[in-house]
Amino acid sequence: MPVLDRTALEASPLADLHAVASELSIDGYRRLRRAELITTILKKQGGVDAGEESGDDGAERGPRRARSRRPAKATAEAEADTEAEAPDEADGAEHAAKGDDDEDGGPSARRRRGRRGGRGSAQSDDRAPGRSDDRASGRSEDRASGRSHDRASGRTDEGGSEREAGRPSRGEEPDGEESVVEGVVELLAGGSGFVRVSPPESSDDDVYVSSAQVKRCELVSGDRVSGPKRAPRRSERFASLIRIETINGRPASELADSVRFDDLPAAFPSEQLKLESDDPTLKAIDGLAPFGKGSRVSIVGGPRSGKTELVKRLAAALGGQDGLAIHVVLAGARPEEISEWTSGESDTAPAATSSLTASEETINASIEAVVDQGRRLAVRGADAVVLIDSLDGASRSVARRALGAARKIVDSGSLTVVATASAPLGGETTVVALDATRTAAAKFPALDILSSGVLRPELLVGDRGAKAIARAHADAVKPEKK
Repeated sequence: MPVLDRTALEASPLADLHAVASELSIDGYRRLRRAELITTILKKQGGVDAGEESGDDGAERGPRRARSRRPAKATAEAEADTEAEAPDEADGAEHAAKGDDDEDGGPSARRRRGRRGGRGSAQSDDRAPGRSDDRASGRSEDRASGRSHDRASGRTDEGGSEREAGRPSRGEEPDGEESVVEGVVELLAGGSGFVRVSPPESSDDDVYVSSAQVKRCELVSGDRVSGPKRAPRRSERFASLIRIETINGRPASELADSVRFDDLPAAFPSEQLKLESDDPTLKAIDGLAPFGKGSRVSIVGGPRSGKTELVKRLAAALGGQDGLAIHVVLAGARPEEISEWTSGESDTAPAATSSLTASEETINASIEAVVDQGRRLAVRGADAVVLIDSLDGASRSVARRALGAARKIVDSGSLTVVATASAPLGGETTVVALDATRTAAAKFPALDILSSGVLRPELLVGDRGAKAIARAHADAVKPEKK
């Protein structure tokens, strides 16, 4: 190693000085300030200050000689030490006062850690005043998760960032590669879901999908998705999906760029959903208050007018029709009614339930989750029907959004919403009004003909059917003969 003069050392960066001190085996050189370090280096070289003997020429050649003759590996180590361990010169004495060497194993231990971080390490970029040491927090994370990992083993090169090539994040394989899962989506009532790796059976290998991912990617039950996952944390049982890369074999980015549901063109319902039943009330709805694919239907009436019973019969009548995806939401229902629906007595199990003791937020969430699922089906060309009993427990804004989501999308699918309520919300295409007096007297059909009606009936039942509805309303207006 050539002898360096004071001028050359003063012109060298701190990293070069640390490299020189390391080669000279100077103990505790990191605790020394710049001036003290230069003096120590000169003394270690034999007390020769070459700058004083060689004059300007030596000063001019010194820096070039120091940078060119210094081993490249030592440079990388020293620079990594500087960036990861000593953000500035003034910190050296402060770290020494806090016992850095004793705690971390001395300069040699810090040099080993510097090799892991490398030049331009993400650790040094993320350090901020008052922030705890990243390496210490990383070690505690490994202990908390029950895993041991040699952070140096993930290094790809001398200058690689630890965040890019070091300890893998949760959900990644030990070699740094993400573990990819593929399976079929099964949505839950709250809007989240699972990727079933062995559908339709559930297993411990299933992966959780958050409600935010479900909404963002417009997922529906039955979609086949793939994407990287992360391992479960201490309080979790299942792994979680990091992101969704493909949906039904197509890149998720293509679906994300599609037009929003609310921006799609809609048309008035023109295909009637016929209720093939011998029930007199259902027959009356078919003839006097029909609805079709994409209709917004309100079933209104006072207490004990039969709204809930009518929803059951509608679910049974529509559930037997091919090509319809039926979803039932019991929002603020009686506990006895929830038991009847979930006990298997009904052919259509409710997609979401909340009792009459549930909060408004819970009721809102259950309604919105199922309606969102119906919207996603409609966008993909399917015909979905959502039956809600009832909207009275939801906030008015949620109730209007739920009913307003129904529509027939031009050249695509449809979403039909049939909901019970005390009174019409506005914007319905069909209103089915029940008469509590007739229901109590067991006089069926229990329709209030004057309060019931349909918008643009000729599109559903033709001109002849529309005229029959008009005559029925006219007859209801006539005073009854005594």
